[in-house]
Amino acid sequence: MEKKMKLGIPKGSLQNATINLFNRSGWKINIEGRSYFPDINDESIECAMCRAQEMSINVESGIIDVGLTGLDWVAEHESDVHVVADLIYSKVSARPARWVIAVANDSPIKTLEDLAGKTISTELVKFTKRFFEKRNIDVNIKFSWGATEAKIVSGLADAIVEITETESTIRAHNLRVIHEVMETNTQLIANKTAWNDPVKREKIEQIALLLQAALVAEKLVGIKMNVPENKIAKVVSLLPSLNTPTISPLYQSDWFAVESVIEIGFVRDLIPKLLQVGAEGIIEYSLNKVL
Repeated sequence: MEKKMKLGIPKGSLQNATINLFNRSGWKINIEGRSYFPDINDESIECAMCRAQEMSINVESGIIDVGLTGLDWVAEHESDVHVVADLIYSKVSARPARWVIAVANDSPIKTLEDLAGKTISTELVKFTKRFFEKRNIDVNIKFSWGATEAKIVSGLADAIVEITETESTIRAHNLRVIHEVMETNTQLIANKTAWNDPVKREKIEQIALLLQAALVAEKLVGIKMNVPENKIAKVVSLLPSLNTPTISPLYQSDWFAVESVIEIGFVRDLIPKLLQVGAEGIIEYSLNKVL
């Protein structure tokens, strides 16, 4: 590649989760101090840090070839970019986050129509304006620089539009949700000119493939065990495997090695059952990528 492809890493709440995901995918990203240009162990890529809120603007303009940001910020700026892949991961949980409208618990506001003439505080200003304009509801929208939940408590807003995964922060501020505005997750987005460049596109597709493989592997584990021949059927019947398990005979023995890939949530209940039906030498191991 004559010119390096510029990869955008979101600075802020998603930063560590993104770097960890790339590490599991085979790219080691090293941030020294407050540098905005991390090192990466790939000579064809150079990294740049920018806020997730600005990523789609920089990708659309071509300052960055490919980057990671939320669907919410692509929608906020109505950015003309190519969405390469959905990557559901976050700092809290592996599930999409939601932008919701919340009001105080003791507020008389119960519906969207009740917000007419009210003040709403949010960081997602443009999208929120379009949301209410489509419903012909006249509201006063103010940009929030942070601590949005506190705007209601301090009397600066009647409602907020805020992102949440578990609603714990919303409940902690004595607020309640009255409507979900949108669901969002992290996306790998590309500049359209870069996407149409065959060399850069091949690299972007490689990144997408391995990031998705690492996310799949995060939910799975490998499991190995030794099983006597007369117990094979019982053991196999217990395995909720990704595919049929691999079964190999042990050297000069009537025992077999059984190996499978299963969802991580089943392991704690599965292992005692395997022991009960005759499995021995059980080994559980983590996976980096599953394709």
